[in-house]
Amino acid sequence: MEKREGFSRIIIIIFFIPFFIWILLQFIAPLALPYSSTDDLSGYVGVADNEKSIEKLPSPWNAIYGCGDRLCHQKTERSFILNGNQMPFCSRCTAIWLGITIGIGIMIFYPIKLDKKFLYLIFFSLAPIGIDGVGQLFKLWESNNFTRLITGLFIGVVCGIAIGIIIDELYEMFKPQKNEIKIKE
Repeated sequence: MEKREGFSRIIIIIFFIPFFIWILLQFIAPLALPYSSTDDLSGYVGVADNEKSIEKLPSPWNAIYGCGDRLCHQKTERSFILNGNQMPFCSRCTAIWLGITIGIGIMIFYPIKLDKKFLYLIFFSLAPIGIDGVGQLFKLWESNNFTRLITGLFIGVVCGIAIGIIIDELYEMFKPQKNEIKIKE
């Protein structure tokens, strides 16, 4: 595998930093709050159903929990608990965010190209999360947080690499072209 160098590495690092800070804040939030200060945050995706209890939290933790409230179901039984507090996102969503960060981190050092192998990897990475979701939908089983962590991490890493590939492709499209002057002899 070839090592990444040059300006495209800097661009990938610029994208990596916000994702790294974001996942770090998700782990710090429940630790920064007083012990057992979050209520049951169970709700629905796309709905701010815990707004009243979240706005009581101090800043910036209320903003992080507010994002979790809108982007995740936050079911307590499907979430990790740190310091007696439920994390802002469920275990699968937390793993997806962490995986995206890891995937972009991989792209800092090793450029991966969009080819047939990577397309197969995308489909392969969707299988575990799809099987787990369908199994739960039809009440064949109830997965645990470890299963959700693994399936979310797997798809998240592939998504992070895909983001890096997109950044590389955009960089290649818009990078300044060198003007070569040919001298006739």
